[in-house]
Amino acid sequence: MALTLYELGGLNDRRYSLYSWRARYALAHKGLTPEYRPVRVSDKAAFAFSKQDKVPILVDGDDTIHDSFRIAQHLETKYPDKPLFGGEIGQSLSRFMNSWVDRTIVPRLVPLFIIDLLGIVDEGDGAHMRRNIEKAFGKTLEELAANREKDVAAIRRLFDPVRASLRSQPFICGSQPAYADYIVFSPLQWARIVAPVDVLEPGDALAAWRERMLDLYAGLGRTTPARA
Repeated sequence: MALTLYELGGLNDRRYSLYSWRARYALAHKGLTPEYRPVRVSDKAAFAFSKQDKVPILVDGDDTIHDSFRIAQHLETKYPDKPLFGGEIGQSLSRFMNSWVDRTIVPRLVPLFIIDLLGIVDEGDGAHMRRNIEKAFGKTLEELAANREKDVAAIRRLFDPVRASLRSQPFICGSQPAYADYIVFSPLQWARIVAPVDVLEPGDALAAWRERMLDLYAGLGRTTPARA
């Protein structure tokens, strides 16, 4: 059955949505190859069919699913081979990881580099992002990025629990990656694509893990090149 994943696309076909990368890896984990359909973040009409205004959106036959975690749940139910979660307990722990990344990492990391994201999208999308981010934070993009060297150092420390886990295993989920890995990878992949500098330091165990993640599924993560 045909699968289509709607995701954000920038200039030179750069696929920069961190939530889309979670869906991309979940699909690859299941051995599924969808049609990837890029949309502009400001073009709400392009995904109005989903009755909401955010991507990624997965169309799987008669099913239309939005939200990356719900997409993973759908894939786990419909395509049970190669589990993403490993049962109810694993799904609950993945939900916790999803909340931790979305509430702790993403709000600290993404605002620092939105100003650089404007360089990889068209003028209309750039204006849309600036307007919405500045309204949400009550600051200009320039102000949000003003102290980012110090702020990035603080964000690196937030990943210390992940580093501790990786001391005894190659992936967050153990000997093989699963959905929790894809969740944590997604903001680092976003930063890799958007930021003009690497947010991770050489020699960091997290950087080595990120390289392993980039190599998965025939180098899926490298299909959009690094900005740095």
